[in-house]
Amino acid sequence: MSVFSHPEFDHHEIVAFHHDRKSGLKAIVAVHNTHLGQGLGGCRMYPYATEGAAVTDVLRLSRGMTYKAALAGLKQGGGKSVIIGDPRTEKTPEMMRAMGRFVETLSGQYVIAEDSGTNVADIHLMAEHTRHVGGLADAAATAEGRTGDPSPATALGVFYGIQAAVRFKLGRDDLKGLRVAIQGVGNVGFRLAGHLHAAGAELWVTDSYAPAVERCVATYGAHAVAMDRICSLDVDVFAPCALGAILDDLSIPQLKARIVAGAANNQLAERRHGGMLLERGILYAPDYVINAGGIIDIYYEGANYHWPTVDAHLRQIGATLGRVFERADEDGQPTGVIADRMAEEIFAG
Repeated sequence: MSVFSHPEFDHHEIVAFHHDRKSGLKAIVAVHNTHLGQGLGGCRMYPYATEGAAVTDVLRLSRGMTYKAALAGLKQGGGKSVIIGDPRTEKTPEMMRAMGRFVETLSGQYVIAEDSGTNVADIHLMAEHTRHVGGLADAAATAEGRTGDPSPATALGVFYGIQAAVRFKLGRDDLKGLRVAIQGVGNVGFRLAGHLHAAGAELWVTDSYAPAVERCVATYGAHAVAMDRICSLDVDVFAPCALGAILDDLSIPQLKARIVAGAANNQLAERRHGGMLLERGILYAPDYVINAGGIIDIYYEGANYHWPTVDAHLRQIGATLGRVFERADEDGQPTGVIADRMAEEIFAG
């Protein structure tokens, strides 16, 4: 299938493929829109079943980054990259350096950062060969307690977003006793669990990696559940924090939660699934709005990094979601449709 005829192609400015024979790197970079600035987005490493699945993922993720940056009020565009391979068994330092060389060939049109399957150490290796990196802590940021990992900011932004969703849908300002099911308790999901636990919520968690679940149970008193049961639990909030496309024709009818609000990208398998959630009376926090904390944190990198400023910006995620919810309610439209419209009004110029 041609990239141009791919169902997820949306006037992307760049779709670049790269194979480095020596390191085994097979990677794709997609830049969706640079109207507001350079295309910033993380690098995901995942053992995709097919190359077509990798193309679909990078096209969807890069588009989402454009919309995410616009509604987060950032002067930057949307991009993303994927590496085909298992990060636990196939990743090597030379592969990460090769990825840096690939990014450098794009002359700054794409700025790379960490994502699922990559980490700050990987970005440092890439930075040996490219200037166009994000998510590295400098002296000022380190003094503020920042490591360069955007996961803490992402999790905190999602927490603020859940507060906004609970306020709008359930009419309450506190989360004490709130029942939350978290699908995926990796870097972001575990930290989100911590914020929710501190606020008094009761947690149910699942993950394909058993030790991550065990850590959540031991640390936060969470209830462990099987992966195939997480969608059907009788809870207030369902928080998808793993990979995307989990809200589909099979999972949506199982949902008992009144709110879907989590950190995963591209949670809707297809755009029409936002309409299915609306029909069932389930409030959906559009993923690229609620999970913008990471790129907000990266945006403030530099000698003047100041955590209170970053935190104030993260809190705006809740305010933005509130406007999305209100406008969607007034228009009788899915929240995702309204969020798209609001973002396009910004980046389309």
